[in-house]
Amino acid sequence: MSRRRPGLLTAAAATTAALLLTACGGGSGAAAGGPWKPTKPIEYVAPANTGGGWDTLARSTARVMEEGEVVDRPMRVVNKPGGGGAIGWAYVAGHEKDPHKLFVTSPPIVLVPLAGESRHSHRDFTPIARLISEPLAYVVKDDSPLKTFGDFADELKADPEKLSVAGGSGPGSLDHVGLAGAVQAAGAEPAKVKYVPFDGGGEAITALLGGHVDVAVAGASEAQGLVRSGDVRVLAVSSEERVATLPDAPTLRESGTDYQFDIWRGVMGPAGLTDEQVAYYEKAYADMLDLDGWKKERDRLGWTDAWMGSAEFGEFLDAQEKEFTEILSDVGIKK
Repeated sequence: MSRRRPGLLTAAAATTAALLLTACGGGSGAAAGGPWKPTKPIEYVAPANTGGGWDTLARSTARVMEEGEVVDRPMRVVNKPGGGGAIGWAYVAGHEKDPHKLFVTSPPIVLVPLAGESRHSHRDFTPIARLISEPLAYVVKDDSPLKTFGDFADELKADPEKLSVAGGSGPGSLDHVGLAGAVQAAGAEPAKVKYVPFDGGGEAITALLGGHVDVAVAGASEAQGLVRSGDVRVLAVSSEERVATLPDAPTLRESGTDYQFDIWRGVMGPAGLTDEQVAYYEKAYADMLDLDGWKKERDRLGWTDAWMGSAEFGEFLDAQEKEFTEILSDVGIKK
């Protein structure tokens, strides 16, 4: 009998505690000692207009996660365009400790602050997970006289200001750095290139189609639909190898320019999230990667899984900050 008393006492104590918690209105979620779960819809911020890489990632992951039932509440995508991401980041930063706010992110979260275009850096947020990577695509209208990336580089070497280039992020940000690095590697002067920033790759390509710029730089997934329709051509992609969704597009190295640039994309939340809240979302995204729905979406968009959990993602962002500081200084962009 004596061996059973501790267990009986423990059970009785647990029952009493549960009754007390229920009486106090604290019998749900983390308050009852269970794992944290969201208690209302999750506002999922894409810091750009519709049609770009951030918007595509937010909407595709939200749909797959809801359909796969790896989240307990709906994920409602909200677009907060402006400032190459800075408007959206300021919005999320104003909701510190709110576990029902998330946003999709990529290199601009590091690059834009380094260029002096945002007062919020990656250190002002909570890393959740890095999800995928893809290359940049350097694209022109189908009737452009530029047939290869070499043609583009030759024009810039002869006159760096002759051609205008649209990008889906602000000066010193993702598309600008991906352009500047390639231009520098090709032997032209990146600081003199006429770069025209837009809020998202979708807007940049729209400007190209409208004849407002000569070339556009965007994520490969943002360009592939218009490549298939024949409206645009890809001069080159920035990956080490050709991508399955743009099989006819040569890499920069195949085009004679020794340069590579990968776009990673991931998810962050406001500052001040608890370990339990981070763990919930980290697990949800990890579970998403195993879903057939995600694998179909990933392959359709030409993305590559590039998973990092919260802690590793945070360390990666710190390392990216050091790397990009050097790149921006080299090409004369860092402020």
